[in-house]
Order: sequence, then structure tokens, then C-alpha cells
Amino acid sequence: MAVAYTLLVLFLAVFVAGFILLVMGAINFHFSNAEIPPGVNQPVKLRIIHIILISRAVVGRILENIGICSQVSFVRYLQGRKTLGADPKLFIKDLCFEKVPVRIYQPKVPSASQWRGVMFFHGGGWVSGSLETHEKLCRSIARESESVVVSVGYRLAAEHKYPAAYEDCLNATIHFMKNIEHYGVDPARIIICGDSAGGNLAAAVSQTLAGRSDLPRLRAQILIYPGLQALDFNLPSYQQNQRVPLLFRECAAFFALQYLNGDASNLEEVLEGCHMPIDIKLKYRKWLSPDNIPEKFKIRGYKPHVLLDCTTEVYETVKRFCEPNLCPLLAEDAVIHQLPESFILTCEYDVLRDDGLLYKKRLEDNGVRVTWYHLEDGFHGIISSFNSDWLSFSSGKRGLDNIV
Repeated sequence: MAVAYTLLVLFLAVFVAGFILLVMGAINFHFSNAEIPPGVNQPVKLRIIHIILISRAVVGRILENIGICSQVSFVRYLQGRKTLGADPKLFIKDLCFEKVPVRIYQPKVPSASQWRGVMFFHGGGWVSGSLETHEKLCRSIARESESVVVSVGYRLAAEHKYPAAYEDCLNATIHFMKNIEHYGVDPARIIICGDSAGGNLAAAVSQTLAGRSDLPRLRAQILIYPGLQALDFNLPSYQQNQRVPLLFRECAAFFALQYLNGDASNLEEVLEGCHMPIDIKLKYRKWLSPDNIPEKFKIRGYKPHVLLDCTTEVYETVKRFCEPNLCPLLAEDAVIHQLPESFILTCEYDVLRDDGLLYKKRLEDNGVRVTWYHLEDGFHGIISSFNSDWLSFSSGKRGLDNIV
């Protein structure tokens, strides 16, 4: 008995010591690598969340190194283990649309007319995120806007490379449109919505459906801090916010490469801008140029980036970055001008800010009505944290209210 007690005490001591070392290491990494600008909303909370995420990633790496599971599997497991109970105001049902998992949120209150329909694509860099991670957000949108919300559980990278996620979102949306009468939704009030990588998918699906005469015309698209291109990771927002949580510049490029081909071996070339030939850069410069970004967004330390050429070998591995279904900002004007009314939310302290600003300009230049809401104190991922108990952010709630 004494031996068992001693072993238990030793185990607990080792566990506590390991936990303390883990937290201390995460705190050290955060303060050594992250930058929290003075204008960020509730900076202490952001630091805490980032340290928690670092700790989670470290534990996942340890488990991967000892052969228990991969780091990404561990992160996905933690993301998906939280389940919410029944909602007194919503009917919630899990189904499959064309073999794609979806979760439908439908208001319980009777309606004199047909509902608005919202297709929602979650964020997570195409490699994580799920129906569960955005459960609170989808419930809130369904309740507050009195809409039928369909959240799509698309396939994730790197197991499922581009265009798997795009195809899942497109197929699920088309299925919903073709079977709209089963859900009491007005075919003239269908909206596509997504955050971060989901905003990318929402923009790509909207472009694909813009020219479809056999389907109802989309009422609107809602893009929440979307990532819309992978040609230039040296735009002002990428330089200014490269170390601002919750999305570092390097991580943004890493996720894009994971989605593209599941291989981030060309990460340095992508970050430096030597993954595309100069003629390709010049072709798209009319849409990607920092000159298209208002001057007030360049005052926090921006230096114009020199155009660099690339090797044929590198270009061959990433040339699909030029496809609009992957990078919607590169779509031709003939497609852009057919798009529905758009809402774009951007955050000042987000590497993806300028993707949203550039797309806003492209839409407006092509006669598309745009409602733009900019969170001056916001950071990437803040909307998903709008209702995370004591780690919620007032700015995130303000952004969600404008989305609704």
C-alpha cells in the first residue's frame, strides 16, 4: 500500500511539474514571438487564449512524437469534444447533403412567410474546424436573424487536398437549393456565409453559382475576415500583423499550402514572394496591388516589396494558386460583376485584412453593392470567440450584431 501511495505521489508530482513546464514554455513562446498591438480589444484575454492554443499544440506535438496520434488529430479531438444541449428556440438536426455532413438550425417560432436560408462554411485554415467549433455562432445567427442555417462539415486538409473542401461546400449548397421546399426557405433569400477559410469557400461558391440559370440567384454573400489570395503574403496587413494572434503570417501561408497540396516544403518561397513568375504577378497586379488599399491602412509600418522571380520547379508545385476557386480575388471581372450584394467584415489587426479590402474594391468597381464593417480593435478569429464565456470579446459581439 505504501509503495502504491508513493508511486501515486510521484506520478502526480511529475504531472504537475510537466504541466507547469508546459505552461511556462507556452508563456515564454508567446512573449517571445507574439505581438499584441496597443489598439487590440481586451489584450489580456487574447494573450490567455493564445497561450492556451500554444499549450494545446505542444501537447499534440508530444503525442505525435511518441506515436499516439498526430498533432492535428489531437487538436481536432479537443475542438470537437464540446457538445451543447438542446436549444429552446431551435430545431437542430444532422443530415448529409450529397454525402457531405451538415447541421441544420431551424427556428421553432412560426413564421407568416418563408424563412431566410443561410449556408455557413466554418473557418479553421482548411485543416481544422468543424460543425462543433462553430455551433454557438450558427445557433446565434439562426436565432437572432430568424433564419434556417445550414452548417457544412466539409473535408479537411491535408488528408483531403484542394478542391475537396470547395466541392463539398458547392455540392451541399446546390443540394439545398434544389430541395429548398423541404426546409420552408424562400428561394429568393438564400445567403452564403463563412469566416476565414470558410469565407474563402463562400466567395468561391458564390462565384461558381453566379452564372447558374438553373438555380435560384443568391440573395447575398457574407465574408467574415476571408482569405482570398495566396500570391502575395507581403501586403501591408501581412507585414503589420505578421505576429499578431490568432493568425500569424507564416501560419496563413502554411494553411494555404496544406489546402493546396498537403505539402508546406515551399513555405519560405511563398512567404518571400518567389513562388510565382513575374509575368503572373504583373498580370494580377491590377487587382492585388497595395496601391488599391487606402493609405490609412499603410501607416503602421509598411515597406513595398520587391518583385522576385521564381524557379519553374517551385511554380509547378503551386501554380493552382492562380485558380479562382482557390483564390477568389483572381476571378475575372465577367464573374465578379454577376455576384450578389455582399457584406465583408475585416479586422485591423489581422493578416487577412487586405484580402477583404482588395475584394471590396473589386466588387465595388464591378457595380456590386457592398456593406463593409471594419473592427478597428479586432483580430483574426474574434467573431468565433463572441460567446466563449469569460473569454468572450465585446468587439466580437459587435461584429456579430452587424452580421445579423
